[in-house]
Amino acid sequence: MRAPASRRPEPAENLSAAEQKAEKARGRIGVGLIVPGFVFLLLFFAAPVFVLLAMSLYAKPPGAETGVFVPAFEVSNYVVALSEYWVPLLRSFLFAGIATVLALIIGYTMAYLVAVRLRQHKLLAAILLVILIAPFFSSFVLRTQAWKQILSDEGFVVEALRFVAILPEDGRLTATSIAVVAGLTYNFLPFMTLPIYASLERLDTRLLEAAGDLFASPMTAFRKVTLPLSMPGVFAGTLLTFIPASGDYINATILGNNRDTAMIGQVIDSRFFKIVDYPMAAALSTVLMVVILILVMAYIRKFGTKELF
Repeated sequence: MRAPASRRPEPAENLSAAEQKAEKARGRIGVGLIVPGFVFLLLFFAAPVFVLLAMSLYAKPPGAETGVFVPAFEVSNYVVALSEYWVPLLRSFLFAGIATVLALIIGYTMAYLVAVRLRQHKLLAAILLVILIAPFFSSFVLRTQAWKQILSDEGFVVEALRFVAILPEDGRLTATSIAVVAGLTYNFLPFMTLPIYASLERLDTRLLEAAGDLFASPMTAFRKVTLPLSMPGVFAGTLLTFIPASGDYINATILGNNRDTAMIGQVIDSRFFKIVDYPMAAALSTVLMVVILILVMAYIRKFGTKELF
């Protein structure tokens, strides 16, 4: 039996006056729903980006006071930004990349435990989720400050590492790159864990049973079934972790030493609020935004999204 052919929309000239009026009304409703969002994006996204790009080309007049700049086309701001601050820029992406990998390892393990292994234990899974999310109801700065106390020279972590001779007697964790990466990993861990949990929570465990029936080992079943089906969460989690971690400056400011741990966010913050060099800060912000966009596009092109979603 042949399936009935899908009904094509009638041409406008074949519609009655009432139908044409209803069609126009639906079109106006659609436009009315789109316009507020479009205006919001235009005012609070496109306009600030345009202002940032314009400010990055401003110039300081000779003899002007601090913070006084005039519109210009000073492309040399970008040359200076890249030549003087390429080290913090690369360091930011290195720290963000390491933190993303660590968050992926930790977050995937936690998400798999809660969503798959504890699926039959709803209460315990809910408690673990609350434990994961609850600390993030507090301030980002307070959480980072807490990590400074945890990793302090008198803290139990340093004392334990010294006791087992992993850390020398005069060694420390604060004001080091280890502390900065640890802070980034912790603070952005939910952005990795929750998307992966959402993907694994939809996993049909009967597929794992079928893999076992076909004599697949647990590792093979994970590699062939679980991991591919969770890739949408991994894809979203890595982006949600790497992008904000690249521009973060709070962890580097509180847990770093402002020398060999300085990230580009610290430089931008200093240029804006301390040195009051708005064009250079805007140029650095633009460079950071463009580089992140290029990296994200390369990531999407490499791994694709058609097979993921």
